[in-house]
Amino acid sequence: MSHPFYVFGSYGFAAFMILAIIGWTWIDGRLRRRELAALEASGIRRRSQRPPEGETK
Repeated sequence: MSHPFYVFGSYGFAAFMILAIIGWTWIDGRLRRRELAALEASGIRRRSQRPPEGETK
């Protein structure tokens, strides 16, 4: 084993891990948006969203 093997190996591993985290975050974001859309379609709204005009608490 030589020194460049370890250097390129560590850079390759770091690049792989960064890409894996980016992919995981992207996929999880898509799943959360789908989940949110399903909740909103079922009538559940966000607390920060104002009620429609004419509707009061």
